Amino acid sequence: MPIIKIETRIKGDVKVVFDLARSIDFHLISASGSKERAIAGKTSGLIEEGELVT
Repeated sequence: MPIIKIETRIKGDVKVVFDLARSIDFHLISASGSKERAIAGKTSGLIEEGELVT
């Protein structure tokens, strides 16, 4: 089975980068070209363990 490995190096504060990775608001801004919306569950802010977003 083939294995694909992608590694991304980011020069930035670990906490800031982690929070951006779980930010629903930041995701919606970055995906604005596809007109994505959060419509159910947690729809803004930082998603936490056990929370869902649709």
